[in-house]
Amino acid sequence: MRRTDQLPGQDRNPIVRRLALAFVLLLGTVPYAVAQPASVEIYGFAMMDMGLNLKTIDPNWFDTMRVNRLPSLEGEFGEDGSTFAGVRQSRLGVRGFTPTALGELRTTFEFELFGTGVDEGQTTFRLRHAYGELGKVGAGQYWSPFMDPDVFPNSIEYWGPTGMVFFRNVQVRWMPIQGDTRLTIAVERPGASGDAGVLADRIELQNVKGRNPIPDFTGEYRLGGSRGYLEVAGLLGRMSWDDVLADQFDLSGDATRWGINLSSNVRLGSRTTLRLQWVYGEGIQNYMNDAPVDVGIVRNPGNIVTPVEGQAIPITGTVLFVDHNWNDHWSTSAGYSRTDIDNLEGQADDAYKTGQYALGNLLYTPVPGVMMGGELQWGKREMFRDPFVGEGLKIQFSFKYNFSVRVGG
Repeated sequence: MRRTDQLPGQDRNPIVRRLALAFVLLLGTVPYAVAQPASVEIYGFAMMDMGLNLKTIDPNWFDTMRVNRLPSLEGEFGEDGSTFAGVRQSRLGVRGFTPTALGELRTTFEFELFGTGVDEGQTTFRLRHAYGELGKVGAGQYWSPFMDPDVFPNSIEYWGPTGMVFFRNVQVRWMPIQGDTRLTIAVERPGASGDAGVLADRIELQNVKGRNPIPDFTGEYRLGGSRGYLEVAGLLGRMSWDDVLADQFDLSGDATRWGINLSSNVRLGSRTTLRLQWVYGEGIQNYMNDAPVDVGIVRNPGNIVTPVEGQAIPITGTVLFVDHNWNDHWSTSAGYSRTDIDNLEGQADDAYKTGQYALGNLLYTPVPGVMMGGELQWGKREMFRDPFVGEGLKIQFSFKYNFSVRVGG
């Protein structure tokens, strides 16, 4: 008879026993008897946004202040002034808590109604998280370790600060240190986009195909304290592009993407929190909340085979917000964020260069789970060499009703 404290296969095969022990050490758990039943939490909120767009924006982004979607030329989206209303921020999620012989298995499956990509502009279900975690190992779609979600302010504008790292990605992560002080290392799904700039209509460049030869590697270390935390995160990856057209040119190439992200929350007394972030990198636009392409081109004079080369585009992002609770019912968030891109010479005159974002609000919570309030939002888009400036200004009012129920356990 097998002892109850033995792992499966422990009494049969020493190799299996060693592998099982290594897996347990990786998880950071100790096998134990399952005593509690599983439980499920169903949660989310219904949220309505309504307001006045004093300027103009891409109509697919009518209920946001997404700076990258502000006009890039006069009259691009019609005249200034329009009202908007929607429920696209509404959310539905399920969390599972399942006791196992190796610890508690935690899973998250979460959707919202804000359509992007092929569903851009629509009110439709969109996956946010599909993630599972057991001990010190997690896998699925979840916040990238390169991102600090705690930098996001207590605002009602959906898209958020333009200069913030904001990316939910498919990944496998290892968390050897957990808690207020933590260390996370992950292997993530890579992705990148290119800008052919002033040569975009050349058939030679239209036959250049992007490729990601290795996954992205990310990590974070957070040092927690009584008044907040300090976090440093890093990203390293590789981007390639292949010239598939059989002609006299060879436009294939590759570049390293990398970035460093410093962030913090600082509690200034019992009612005020300062949220800070500074990020710099090259080819990391895919991880940013509101930035365009990762790769651009530069000319390569004198080389008739490779007349242009691709390079990772440098980018800097900053976030500075303060959240203040006036009392148990009233709160305010205000702050500023910006994105600065060091454009490459081959990019078009109207290539995205600088984005600025600011807001201030007053929110009221009459009872737990219910929030309403108003917010003034401002954004500004500047381009590489084109002097035109796209500017946004909105007044938004929102009503949010939370729900949560736990079954089992």
